[in-house]
Amino acid sequence: MTAETTDTTGRTEPGDGYAAARLRLLRGTRSGPPRRAALAALTDAWLARLMAGAPAGVALVAVGGYGRRELSPRSDLDLLLLHDGTLDPGALATLADRIWYPVWDQGLDLDHAVRTPAEARRTAAEDLKVQLGLLDARHVAGDAALTAVLRTEQFAQWRAHAPRRLPELRELGHERAERHGELPYLLEPDLKEARGGLRDATALRAVAASWLADAPREGLAAARGTLLDVRDALHLTTGRGTDRLALQDQDQVAEALGVHGADALLRQVYEAGRTLTYAQDVTWREVGRVLKARSAKRGLRSLVTRREARREAPERTPLAEGVVEQDGEVVLARTARPDRDPCLVLRAAAAAAQAGLPLALATARRLARDAAPLPVPWPAEARELLVTLLGAGPDAVPVWEALEAEGLVTALLPDWERVRCRPQRNAVHRWTVDRHLVEAAVRASALTRRVQRPDLLLVGALLHDIGKGWPGDHSVAGETIARDMAARIGFPPPDADVLATLVRHHLLLVETATRRDLDDPATVGAVAEAVGAPGTLELLHALTEADALATGPAAWSAWRDALVTDLARRTAAVLAGEDPPHAGGGEPAELGAEAERLAVEAARTRGPVLTLRTRPEGPDADAAGEPVGVELLVALPGHPRALSAVAGVLALHRLTVRAAELTRADPVGEGPVLLLTWRVAAEYGSLPAADRLRADIRRALEGTLDVAARLVEREKAYRGRRRGLQAPPPRVTVAPDGSARATVIEVRAQDASGLLHRIGRALEEAGVTVRSAHVSTLGANAVDAFYVTDGTGAPLPRPAAEELARAVQDSLGG
Repeated sequence: MTAETTDTTGRTEPGDGYAAARLRLLRGTRSGPPRRAALAALTDAWLARLMAGAPAGVALVAVGGYGRRELSPRSDLDLLLLHDGTLDPGALATLADRIWYPVWDQGLDLDHAVRTPAEARRTAAEDLKVQLGLLDARHVAGDAALTAVLRTEQFAQWRAHAPRRLPELRELGHERAERHGELPYLLEPDLKEARGGLRDATALRAVAASWLADAPREGLAAARGTLLDVRDALHLTTGRGTDRLALQDQDQVAEALGVHGADALLRQVYEAGRTLTYAQDVTWREVGRVLKARSAKRGLRSLVTRREARREAPERTPLAEGVVEQDGEVVLARTARPDRDPCLVLRAAAAAAQAGLPLALATARRLARDAAPLPVPWPAEARELLVTLLGAGPDAVPVWEALEAEGLVTALLPDWERVRCRPQRNAVHRWTVDRHLVEAAVRASALTRRVQRPDLLLVGALLHDIGKGWPGDHSVAGETIARDMAARIGFPPPDADVLATLVRHHLLLVETATRRDLDDPATVGAVAEAVGAPGTLELLHALTEADALATGPAAWSAWRDALVTDLARRTAAVLAGEDPPHAGGGEPAELGAEAERLAVEAARTRGPVLTLRTRPEGPDADAAGEPVGVELLVALPGHPRALSAVAGVLALHRLTVRAAELTRADPVGEGPVLLLTWRVAAEYGSLPAADRLRADIRRALEGTLDVAARLVEREKAYRGRRRGLQAPPPRVTVAPDGSARATVIEVRAQDASGLLHRIGRALEEAGVTVRSAHVSTLGANAVDAFYVTDGTGAPLPRPAAEELARAVQDSLGG
């Protein structure tokens, strides 16, 4: 069948003229919006010629991608022949054939329909995909007034029914994601159907058309354009209308686009996909908020007047200094000053992750625009906040993505840029390099109870593949980068050395366990020499598991786990034989002048005395890895409830314990005095007055202040207001050979208000004496050691010690 058409110069040509003009256009113009627009215009002109002489009351309408002028070389043509219902059915069928058959003759795929506006309206009401296509309806030829009526009716129908249809649209996106995966992490992504692909870009346009919510627009057009450009090149290089960017086609597509190699091509695709995915997350969150507010408003009208409803301000719940929760998102407090608070970025991120809440888009953008840069090295607070963020587990991922979307991760850690969106051409790996590192930290957060230094485990997990952005062995390159980054983050040199060792040898255990004879003494000896210390081995063992679990299901198995555990056990034995025995603990510490003064006063007055002081900042203030902050010294005569009472009062006053030590002294020979040294920080607001703390401690010791009941009451009040972190369960153990003079009970748990109070109560109820205690909070993790004795001052027998450990763990809900 032959039809007349026009080429791009407007000349009338026979039916094959469209094909020739189309071929010249595709060969002579680079991929991009101008070529897609020109192809759509060429096709419009050809179809208009096919419609020449059509009777009144008929219009040819482009819908879907063609309606948006997004024609790729092998795209379908989505066409609707719209009529007012007055045309004779036979004449209408003849007209349709006059259009459809030439399209098929050109070898083009065609999605077509013939409907009246009323039929189009009914079909759209029944089929969401039809509705979405009609939102992009564009007049091509015929009766333009008929097309205008269709567009007006469709937009009105969409807006009227948006509260019902938008959840359906969102569910379609979830179903596609389940089938096709996430575009930013696939080695062979589907540019259209995968999450973050072109279908989602169209869904965002539909949400905007509903007038209920809008997507963040920055970068969206560029991201959509990138995916369309890649699809154009894919169609031309393969000669097929495919949307799947297969491995064997990536080099050719990259060359067609002038991109240096397949990895660079994938990185561009991943960046576009992340932009669309993040915009989608923000948009659907806003849609949910609007729909919830509408529902609540309808219910509110039956209870209060509209004027009363308008007076209600959004509830704001404090989360941290300068950070609050509002409408299910984390935002900055009204008094927050990002330009004067370099730690605010990490504080907001850590608070959001710990609360399991998203970081509001406006907040992330304000932080990116206004936040003061962190000094290098970072202050201790910033380091602790990073560890807290990483320790939040899966809830850290969307917060990290929000930071990355606004360029905040690279601003904090410049070396991150080289691994961002970097593909891993290994079938075992599920994620890009950067997402794998975040996932490794997520996995490590569940293993923090196994190690003495969970902060080093979490940061080591985040950095273990950082060398993949550089040529050569990524473990060797990563060792140097990790040491530099650790120094930047503010870790003291010994900790930086440990992190560098973890990165350098993060594959050592699994590769040795699966490739070497573990019965050969040289094998274990080499591992012990590389690791160097029991603490590093402990971290490396946990990192090995976290790395494998974050890689993909094929990277870890019960067999590998058993081999790695066996190697770690053998190596630990070698290291223990080479190192001197661990010294015992529990000896009274030498008191400083201020501590001795307080101890003397407490002994003479037989009551609690305390002082608050700020530890001096400086380059050496943190050399031991301890946080800088406010130091609280409390001295009081020996009392069976001393530890739990003081810890409970601090929790009631919303003081976060970063570190603590309990020692005993007898400065004036009038009986033992307990000296508790606390390093604390206010969760938000200012510190309480020392006199008020002292009065509450006295009341708690006397029994007139029921600390436990007050803490339970407050926990109930907050329990339903925000979703809590799904933390790994606490772990309480007896340290083997921890001390010759006492039994050492080790507690690893999620840091929480009142945690130390509950531990103290459990020890007190067991009737043991706490000779000394060493408490530290590393990010969101508490790592505590308690040196306890029986009533005679002797270490507990092993069965009694294990029973005590179980009792403490039970008290923590483990």
